[in-house]
Amino acid sequence: MENRHKIYFISDSHLGVPDYNSSLKREKLMVKWLDEVKNDAAEIYLLGDIFDFWFEYKTVVPKGFVRLLGKLAEVSDLGIKLHYFTGNHDMWIYDYFEKELNATIYKAPIKITYGKHHFYIGHGDGLGPDDHGYKFIKKVFSNRFNQWLFARLHPNFGIGLALYFSRKSRIANGNTDEVFLGEEKERLLVYAKEILQKEHFDFFIFGHRHLPLDMNIGDNSRYLNIGDWVKSFSYIVYDGDKLELKYF
Repeated sequence: MENRHKIYFISDSHLGVPDYNSSLKREKLMVKWLDEVKNDAAEIYLLGDIFDFWFEYKTVVPKGFVRLLGKLAEVSDLGIKLHYFTGNHDMWIYDYFEKELNATIYKAPIKITYGKHHFYIGHGDGLGPDDHGYKFIKKVFSNRFNQWLFARLHPNFGIGLALYFSRKSRIANGNTDEVFLGEEKERLLVYAKEILQKEHFDFFIFGHRHLPLDMNIGDNSRYLNIGDWVKSFSYIVYDGDKLELKYF
């Protein structure tokens, strides 16, 4: 453990789409990445949408992804701390990862300090101005009573229905937002700037956007988006001194 001092961030692999073979290829690549970073990682942050759909029934979890889940269990057993932020595709994670992987689960952004640096970390969905349609849908999907109703469906039907709509998503069809919209239209960038007016953070780190970004904002503050593991295969690493956006 004395050699493990780095903190890694990864997000938006959307495993499960657009088809089994391409998803499996990305999953194996993530396992390879974990095999490399486990040698010097103290903590690993998974910032949501690791799976394109995930819903936990009381005794049933989605089929598949055994390579990744097994590797995460191995990483956790080595003493590496896992942090999992739910995204808009996997907000129905409850206690399975906490029990099996000893992961800490987050449903909202967090503030945390490592050494001399202050971090603001989250998946990023529903933050920033506008996007009122999604914010309403998120309230519906995150409502515990609605989740209870969905859990009453047999998994063959419930998960099958969710996967049907998942396969129609922009991710499943190979369309991701890869164009920078400008500082005034990037919701997460606007959100970070608003937070910065009230409280200083050295680093704002988000997923969700599928566009790797590393920008200076304000005085001595940076906004970073991890990107994705659909096309970019990007991640962030912090060594206690510097923070870098890198590609695998």
